Amino acid sequence: MEQCKERLANIATEFRQCSKVFTAIGDETRQKIILTLLESNCDGIRVGEITEKTNLSRPAVSHHLQLLKEAGIINMRRVGTKNYYYMDSNKEQWMKIIKLMNHIYEVVQDFAPIDTRSDESYYSK
Repeated sequence: MEQCKERLANIATEFRQCSKVFTAIGDETRQKIILTLLESNCDGIRVGEITEKTNLSRPAVSHHLQLLKEAGIINMRRVGTKNYYYMDSNKEQWMKIIKLMNHIYEVVQDFAPIDTRSDESYYSK
């Protein structure tokens, strides 16, 4: 039981480290922006294009882009006076999320009753 408490405390710490990302991606408007970025080309997309595709105002798009950027989800590159936004490949940020999800899954599997555990082969597909 003590081991369980310790593992859960560690997961809680990891969760807090990822909370900015979860808050950023938890918002429906920001999810629309993320989907727009994912559906654009890899060179990035400008605020005006995001505005057109999401039907959001330019100030709203800029605000949400800033929050996504602060969370390490997206990045921006400048070409002259033009800014292009794209999904960031910040390995450290994404690895924290992957590590957290793996730890949650491990604890759930280790401490769930045997008859309620999921088939491992299902998750390895």
